[in-house]
Amino acid sequence: MVATRQLDVNQSLSSIKSFLIPITHNLYSQPPPKPNLITIMSGKSAGGKSGGKAGGVDADKKTLSRSAKAGLQFPVGRIHRHLKKGNYAQRVGAGAPVYLAAVLEYLSAEILELAGNAARDNKKSRIIPRHLQLAIRNDEELNKLLGHVTISQGGVLPSIQPELLPAKSGKPKKAAASQEV
Repeated sequence: MVATRQLDVNQSLSSIKSFLIPITHNLYSQPPPKPNLITIMSGKSAGGKSGGKAGGVDADKKTLSRSAKAGLQFPVGRIHRHLKKGNYAQRVGAGAPVYLAAVLEYLSAEILELAGNAARDNKKSRIIPRHLQLAIRNDEELNKLLGHVTISQGGVLPSIQPELLPAKSGKPKKAAASQEV
């Protein structure tokens, strides 16, 4: 039993190797790509003394936004601008808007995930304010954070006082036995 498993593993490894060897061989055996026609026409070369950055490696490199560098969707530059214009402090550090953008993105993702679950529970494909309200009020931490926030068109949480519910019609309880002996 053990010998057959070992044989199967060796066969699968050899088949993977035989599959990968031609791929890696083709990667290194291809000639380098031809220069772009626009580069030739503009007179800019990949390196040398004819201008551009030294080495030519940085010439084609695109600039990345601070949001892209941090791997965020929220705009770090815009948040930095609002922090500076808001007069919260005389100076704003470079890491503060990145951290704030990350926190805002996390909270938004958390609320949207819970609201999406509430929409799915109600068999809807679109999140409405009611789903946001249900998501926030059913989560203990989000409810504490957004306790005094009113969500327009959110409604209220469904809750019925136990006294108002109809009495359960099960077997009636037996009367307590008298203490007479």
